[in-house]
Amino acid sequence: MTMMELTKQKRQSRWRTMKRVTVILLAGGTCACVNVSAPDKPIVINLNINVTQEVVYRLDGEAKSLIKQNPGIF
Repeated sequence: MTMMELTKQKRQSRWRTMKRVTVILLAGGTCACVNVSAPDKPIVINLNINVTQEVVYRLDGEAKSLIKQNPGIF
């Protein structure tokens, strides 16, 4: 490796280290400013759910004719 490449690698390494330190400091500063507390009122969730069910049935010809002959079977 040439001397130019070595100095370029050193600069890149320093730059990465500086970026990491900056990110750590910003994250630490941000965490110190956050205030987390429980709400005064309870959380209410309204669930309006409409459930519909459709039943589809198919009968073979023999069963269909049996039901027609005896309508009170069910």
